[in-house]
Amino acid sequence: MKIYANQLDNHLKSRGLSPVILVSGDEPLQMAECCDAIRAHARGLGYLGREVLHVESRFNWDELMEEANALSLFAEQRILELRLPNAKPGIQGAKALQAYCEAPAPDTILLITMAKLESAASKSKWYKSIDSAGLVVPIWPIERAQLPRWIEQRMRRVGLQPEGDVAAMLAERVEGNLLAASQEIEKLHLLFGQGGVNADQLLASVTDSARYDVFGLVDAASLGDATRVVKMLDGLRGEGEEPVLILWALTREVRTLLSIAYEGRQSGVNDALLGRHRIWDKRKQAVRAALQRHPYPRWVQMLEQCAQIDRMIKGQAAGNAWDELTSLAMRIAGISLPRSVLR
Repeated sequence: MKIYANQLDNHLKSRGLSPVILVSGDEPLQMAECCDAIRAHARGLGYLGREVLHVESRFNWDELMEEANALSLFAEQRILELRLPNAKPGIQGAKALQAYCEAPAPDTILLITMAKLESAASKSKWYKSIDSAGLVVPIWPIERAQLPRWIEQRMRRVGLQPEGDVAAMLAERVEGNLLAASQEIEKLHLLFGQGGVNADQLLASVTDSARYDVFGLVDAASLGDATRVVKMLDGLRGEGEEPVLILWALTREVRTLLSIAYEGRQSGVNDALLGRHRIWDKRKQAVRAALQRHPYPRWVQMLEQCAQIDRMIKGQAAGNAWDELTSLAMRIAGISLPRSVLR
């Protein structure tokens, strides 16, 4: 039987544990939380023992049945965890899994974890045997458009009440990293306790973790605050930040502004257009200022500059990446630096 991660808790409460459970996916937070939920439910039912088998290159699949049979000699109920680094058990592994599913060990829950399954795997005999004997929980990444809602639900679960664009702001900051989002939510809960959380509190929490950050740099450049751009770049460089991260943030901003400038050539830049590009309220001033400062062709040129800096970082083009990052950020801010200033 296949269910999804958000259905697991209700399934365990209503239908209990299955003798064989497969959890597969590439998103570490959801994987860990699903496995934790299964273990917690099992402990509540008296499954107090736990054994872990790591499937490595020379793993002997006979160990699976040997371990299962050894566990059955004891009265204690246990969880047997089988951890695969990928989603391909191989010929011997497939046979072993099929054999186990045909006669699961008594007083044992077999919890299998592996990477994301390819579509062809669902047609294999070993997968079908697990699906028939137990439970399959595929883990899917949270799509970018769904992330703000996921964050808001998680915040409310711990008693936080996000106001306005708080969830969207945090979603943009973590860029799909659910573990980072979870940690930020925990930090907000520790700092402010239960209750409302506004944009200023979120930004205060963010800036507490780093004196200079790439998101602040992007905002300073878009607002045209050249002095702050220089200070933040110096701070990021002094703190040992990698140029590739700064380039990523600036490139994302340039791409977004290029798209908005292109779409706004006919009807202008309005709230509806900014909304389609997920520009939250607190950033609208910066985005509008940058768009008023530069026409569409100039954003195209800046995107080309981003590509050139990328080649420098990768060693495929001559030049100093930090100098060019300074040039790009200052250019966004509306100031063109002479080459002599950068040397």
